Amino acid sequence: MVCPSCNQKLKKAVFHQTAVDYCSKCLGIWFGKDELRQAKDDKDDDLKWLDIDLWQNEKKFKISQDKAVCPACSVPLYSIDYGDSKIKVKVCSLCEGVWLDRGEFRKIIEYLKEKGKEKALKDYFGVFLEEWLEVFTGPEELKSELADFWAVVKVLNYKLMVQYPLIAKIIMGLAKQTH
Repeated sequence: MVCPSCNQKLKKAVFHQTAVDYCSKCLGIWFGKDELRQAKDDKDDDLKWLDIDLWQNEKKFKISQDKAVCPACSVPLYSIDYGDSKIKVKVCSLCEGVWLDRGEFRKIIEYLKEKGKEKALKDYFGVFLEEWLEVFTGPEELKSELADFWAVVKVLNYKLMVQYPLIAKIIMGLAKQTH
């Protein structure tokens, strides 16, 4: 495979427990289908529950053809916004692979941390219910969906303690009384 940015031969590596291809010259990374999510989940356990489906919302989908070519399929890549961020990623419409330029993975993690805080604070129970339902309906395998659900419980627990310290204090007091 060849780098879509600088035409160098891509090398294989393991990036956050995920096999990827990368360019040793420009340090871009090629993620096959679903590999970006896997690397993100390994990078930060608290983000497992927060997945951005690049193909989901057609109304918000801003796409433009890029000059770069898919290293796996040799078809033109498309530039799209990562969720509602200003981060542009290149994607292949055939294999659903994603090309990230140097530093974009870090930007995606930072964006997801902020997005997760915002989403969890706005709608505690909606997020909880959504992840609980995904345990039974997918789209990931059961083990992965359970991990996502427990990550949400952990995050919501922290948020609850910060936003409502009195309620957290009462709950902690009740827990001590039962032991």
